[in-house]
Amino acid sequence: MSIESQEPLRIHFERQLKRIQRDVLRMGALVESSCNMARQALFEGNLDAPDQIILQDKQIDRLYKQIELDCVNLIALQSPVAQDLRLLSALMQLVRDLERIGDYAKNLGEVAVRLFPYPVSPHMGQVRLMFDRCRAMLAMSLVSLSNLDAASGLEVRDKDDAVDLDYETLYTLLTQQSDVLGVVEPIVLLVLLIRHLERMADHATNIGKRVAYIVTGQR
Repeated sequence: MSIESQEPLRIHFERQLKRIQRDVLRMGALVESSCNMARQALFEGNLDAPDQIILQDKQIDRLYKQIELDCVNLIALQSPVAQDLRLLSALMQLVRDLERIGDYAKNLGEVAVRLFPYPVSPHMGQVRLMFDRCRAMLAMSLVSLSNLDAASGLEVRDKDDAVDLDYETLYTLLTQQSDVLGVVEPIVLLVLLIRHLERMADHATNIGKRVAYIVTGQR
């Protein structure tokens, strides 16, 4: 094949690759929006937000499936070089992390609805702080993805220790109460809530690590 005939194929490949990258960032923006709405539901009493999250989650799932399919097709049809293959395989893993964070945001919206009738827990301020740490980690991972910045991608991992400590502290506070009166459902829901947050932080950490792998080739 001549250089002249190869070049348009490469241009086409790069155009398709940029479109996939744009779709991944669009998916990330939707996931971030779902997390923000979950926060409104939990801490501001916005009970319209969970329904909006459910609708948005369908968009996230559609994008996830489309991106996976586009990556597979590009790998199968274009025979990418090693660096492109690394990018495509990492993006396929990365969108799974985004999709899971979107699912957790939807679950948090459902928890907010079930918690709403109960008195506000005295631990809610600490839960809010944990939530905001997770949100910051997601935002940082998406910025690292947008800029393909390995250093900031790896910085996300350093933030995860604080979220793990939040989880351990709150889990102990919630499960070792000895003076519980009435139903235990709000305690169970709060334990579920912090578990979702801890997992969201893990997935944000994964995204940052995958960005670093795209850039450096090192796991």
